[in-house]
Amino acid sequence: MIAAVQTVEGVLLVDVDDEQVLGDGSDLPDVDAPGVELPRVVATARSGATIVAVVDRRPPLAISRDNGSTWTEFGGGLPAGFAVAVAEDDPDRMLYAARNRLYVSVNGGVFWRALTPELPDVLAVAWID
Repeated sequence: MIAAVQTVEGVLLVDVDDEQVLGDGSDLPDVDAPGVELPRVVATARSGATIVAVVDRRPPLAISRDNGSTWTEFGGGLPAGFAVAVAEDDPDRMLYAARNRLYVSVNGGVFWRALTPELPDVLAVAWID
């Protein structure tokens, strides 16, 4: 699984499985961020009926599995976030960006794994695989 990460120093490609930076990338793919009616939203991502919102509070994630009709808080152990991506073909695969570190979930946001590489300040993330 490869992620593109927009940082203050440019785009980097990160191999999520091997937890290593592969090198420089180009622009992030265009993604339509869904509009949500939640307070203090930082970033959003969608895959099918699943919407993930990064919010400026604790816990830092709100996840809806019904197109935004209902929301559940997630990510109690995660630091404050700046970006999120949901895999287009698998709504359970999520990428979350704190200031300079990435976290991945493969079970819909229930459990998160921190990736080893520390990055320059993260602005946006996207799955490119």
